Amino acid sequence: MGLNSTIEWTESTWNPVTGCSKVSPGCKHCYAERMAKRLHAMGQTNYEHGFQISLHEHALDLPLEWKKPQMVFVNSMSDLFHDKVPEAFIRKVFDIMRRASWHTFQVLTKRAERMETIGRKLDWPANVWMGVSIETPKYLNRLNHLRRTPARVRFISFEPLLEAFDKVDLENIHWVIIGGESGPMARPMDKAWVTKIQDQCLSDRVPFFFKQWGGTNKKKAGRLLDGRTWDELPGQAASFTRTTTQALAPRRRNEHMVLDK
Repeated sequence: MGLNSTIEWTESTWNPVTGCSKVSPGCKHCYAERMAKRLHAMGQTNYEHGFQISLHEHALDLPLEWKKPQMVFVNSMSDLFHDKVPEAFIRKVFDIMRRASWHTFQVLTKRAERMETIGRKLDWPANVWMGVSIETPKYLNRLNHLRRTPARVRFISFEPLLEAFDKVDLENIHWVIIGGESGPMARPMDKAWVTKIQDQCLSDRVPFFFKQWGGTNKKKAGRLLDGRTWDELPGQAASFTRTTTQALAPRRRNEHMVLDK
């Protein structure tokens, strides 16, 4: 927890909650669970209960101490909307995010229904981005809950991307992240699954971020897609131009995508 995160789409992590439980196939080989077990074995205080849900009041004020504006991923080692996290504690987290207005906070959940229910009661700061993880088409309903939250920026993380998607409704979605699973038992990700979603992002002018191919050696696999990195962020959709698409691999040169008139 702290500054200089290695996660490609953020800068820092903040974990006022640690621990979680599995709710869908994307959780099967959870990196946070592996890390929590390691930190528990090392005697790290925040992980004295392993991967059980634990609230850390002492960590709440950390973002207020970081004076340089940061992109902050909230609860990289948990899920803020887990049913064992009390609503009162969620409100404390939101209060800190509101007070630390110079940062941008990225919250990601698989508990989309609870997120919507509680989110309707919250005073939602403009600097809080809300996202849902979706690993297979079965869980696209999480998007409906996301769209009903008052977050100014709403995003999808297709990580780990485990199946092909035929069509994703990107209405009122401001950012898409795709990544393959990594680790010793990583399930493979097909390039066609990635490019189909990417093409839709290009067509709908939704910023697209390709995080990684993943695999057992994610550094070796890298994060190049069609010979380049894709690091778009919300507010940068205007950079998707016809010139950009013409520079891509032949796979898309003959496709009819109306981006600019």
